[in-house]
Amino acid sequence: MSSLTDKNIEAVEEILTPRELQRELPLNPGQEASICRFRETIEAILDGRDVRLLAVVGPCSIHDIRGATEFASRLASLARELNDSLFIIMRVYFEKPRGKSGWSGLITDPFLDGGFRIEEGLRVARKFLMHLVRMGLPAGTEALDPIMPQYLGDLIAWMAIGQRASESNAHREMASGLSMPVGFKNAPYRDGVDTAIHSIRTASRSHAFLGVSEDGMTAVMRTKGNAYAHLVLRGGDGPNYGRLSVGDAEAKLRKAGIGGRIVVDCSHGNSEYDPRRQEAVVQDLMAQIERGDNAIVGFMLESYLEWGCQPTSHDPDKMDYGVSVTDPCIDWETTERILREAADRFRRVKIDLQ
Repeated sequence: MSSLTDKNIEAVEEILTPRELQRELPLNPGQEASICRFRETIEAILDGRDVRLLAVVGPCSIHDIRGATEFASRLASLARELNDSLFIIMRVYFEKPRGKSGWSGLITDPFLDGGFRIEEGLRVARKFLMHLVRMGLPAGTEALDPIMPQYLGDLIAWMAIGQRASESNAHREMASGLSMPVGFKNAPYRDGVDTAIHSIRTASRSHAFLGVSEDGMTAVMRTKGNAYAHLVLRGGDGPNYGRLSVGDAEAKLRKAGIGGRIVVDCSHGNSEYDPRRQEAVVQDLMAQIERGDNAIVGFMLESYLEWGCQPTSHDPDKMDYGVSVTDPCIDWETTERILREAADRFRRVKIDLQ
């Protein structure tokens, strides 16, 4: 390594290319058709052609495949039952910004031991996503590393750009070339919604930028623009899920020529980081819909098998099964109740929305 450019690089470890991973773990034609159908359904809901609500539901992060698989099985069964009113997507977050736990996610550190076996993490993540497709359950995730969609993007139905990345030009450009609908979260300050709207407008246009091809080569990526970039309200300097906040965001979207379709994150700033408050947020959203407000097309829940969260441990036997290792989550019983109640309420107003 050069002393001029690699002074602080300890080692460079080459890993398999995106195409090699796809060839190792390929989708069959039926699975490809399922993912296309998932994406088309989300697009139809955002357009208002499909009168259902999106519900993006799942753990703050995936750290234990066994627990995530059990959650997915329960969610897939419930999704089939509520399919007339809700289109349920499992929240499958493999990447995490380093927060209080210091853990950067299953892809980067799949064994929670600081070993950073990224190639193994990619395989684990891809296998889990393929399992979801076989279950008939769409996957939604957050894009942090701009390279990651080349490895896993063919398996994702919905993508989020988080509050930190919404201001990043690299993420706006990346979103303009992604093949699935992308939700931009507002930044957590006074004008955060305006920033997200600017990101949506930017992502809807064509761009050219440096990226990595599926063969692992540095390349110029020329994009068409993403027609299904949309706003996700996640709270900021206070909750922003209420009628006034939603109405203000809708007016800003329409003024920007984007249209007024909004997904609301019921966690984070909107729950003031108390998972118990997510249920009240959903109830408020349903009341808005019942009053005839049609800007809201979906909501997000941080949910897992058990309540709360726990610290990470290098010894899996010392960790509680089904408990988040990042943000605290509601448990399955609460999740099921929230989704059933939302579906029941939406059924009663659905005929008026058609």
